[in-house]
Amino acid sequence: MNIIVSKEIEQVCPEFAGACVEAKVANTPYCGELWKEIEALCEQYRQTLTTETLKNMTSIAATRRVYKACGKDPSRYRPASEALIRRVLQGKSLYQIDTLVDLINLASIAYGYSIGGFDADKFKGDTLTLGIGREGEPYEGIGRGMINIQGLPVYRDAEGGVGTPTSDNERTKIGLQTQRLVVLINGYDGNAARVEENARYIQQLLSKYAQGDDSHYKMYGII
Repeated sequence: MNIIVSKEIEQVCPEFAGACVEAKVANTPYCGELWKEIEALCEQYRQTLTTETLKNMTSIAATRRVYKACGKDPSRYRPASEALIRRVLQGKSLYQIDTLVDLINLASIAYGYSIGGFDADKFKGDTLTLGIGREGEPYEGIGRGMINIQGLPVYRDAEGGVGTPTSDNERTKIGLQTQRLVVLINGYDGNAARVEENARYIQQLLSKYAQGDDSHYKMYGII
């Protein structure tokens, strides 16, 4: 995929750094070994974080700042990484969806970046542009119905919005039939080295749990 970062994102986050991981994959409904990794990290966070201190994670704090700069309340429309970790700290289990979604959620909470995962065969065109949601722009969040994305950073393909840091779109969501995966890591903290580390971690997870041995990634953004 070609990824373009718009001028409107550059204005609110001139340091933005992103990574796009692409892979051929084989999805499964559940992976016990993956869930051992997930549960170990969740327990570590319960011992070391609170719902207040997690906001100090640089990746989460930066995403919250960008939400505010775009005109969105990050406590009402929480970035996905923050929402997942908050759930863990409240003593709840992470949602179990399928192996690809579960491993992306693990990668997100491990680094604090909001990460979008997509079935590449459902995109329209070969270019994604990162911009800011507009008033009245239609967007169906996964499991959320129609949501208001005005003021949210949003990736758009040739048809419209496919991903925000709060929720990805039903139209391009991952399923058990997904064979070509695109993962987007959003580094609003500008830490390109850590974003790249996160991309490599996702490659490792895909190789271990989703037959993603031919994965590759590229960096993009204002770097």
